[in-house]
Amino acid sequence: MIVINLDVVMAQRKKGLTELAKEVDISLANLSILKNNKAKAIRFSTLEAICKALDCQPGDILAYVEEKHEE
Repeated sequence: MIVINLDVVMAQRKKGLTELAKEVDISLANLSILKNNKAKAIRFSTLEAICKALDCQPGDILAYVEEKHEE
């Protein structure tokens, strides 16, 4: 599964939700969904805007984690 580490990068950059939402031109509700790892999809244009605002790479925000299946 893909994990969104937006909260970690935001903390490293000392940038709050409201400030980032304004810079990226995304609603607080949608940014919060991303930040809390509840999103099912993200537009490349949104990802690009977030990376620009946080001065980071997509790989800093997105990570692949193998799901553990219990037998």
